[in-house]
Amino acid sequence: MEDIDAIALLQDPVRRRLYEFVAGQGREVGRGEAAEAAGVARTLAAFHLDKLVDAGLLEAGSRRLTGRSGPGAGRPAKVYRRSSAERDVSVPARDYRTAAGLLAEAAESAGLDMELQDAARRKGRALRGRGGSFGTLDDLAEVLAGRGYEPAMDDDGAVLRMRNCPFHVVAEQFPPLVCGMNLALLEGLVEGSRVRVRMDPRPGWCCVAAAPSKNNEH
Repeated sequence: MEDIDAIALLQDPVRRRLYEFVAGQGREVGRGEAAEAAGVARTLAAFHLDKLVDAGLLEAGSRRLTGRSGPGAGRPAKVYRRSSAERDVSVPARDYRTAAGLLAEAAESAGLDMELQDAARRKGRALRGRGGSFGTLDDLAEVLAGRGYEPAMDDDGAVLRMRNCPFHVVAEQFPPLVCGMNLALLEGLVEGSRVRVRMDPRPGWCCVAAAPSKNNEH
């Protein structure tokens, strides 16, 4: 399915609510849970969820939702999670991804890691604005959400992680270069704030995490 056709599916309000709920969980979601969150019947939710799978916006699997195994554990249920594939629409078509990959390849070949990080740090400061700072992780999360990072707090509320890396495609090709750039960008963004960022790569998450600063760090 073409990217523009796949994204057009989200114009349906029920389908969009289901997609946003599943994508926002960072884990597999069953049909019943998704239906309850979207406020629709389970059968209707199943129909729309499978349409989103067909479009490549979600991925489907199966597991026992009870967490048990063996006799009496019940049949595996269909579960959904956000697709790892990216969709990008521009009219007329643009190919910024290839340009970004070529620029990253040239920077890596020339050993320009530090120069790239310096530029990213300056960009982060510019995004923050003069005199701007973040007093809490919630303040930072609001800004990161607007930039596509999909921030999510750890269960204990002590660490802010990002489900999405806005530079994912290029980061997969040039991980040290692009992850270093990403860290520097966010360092510039939080400079002078009561939060700090650090490299903390985990499978399926952005390589950078944020936490409150210690008293002697600001």
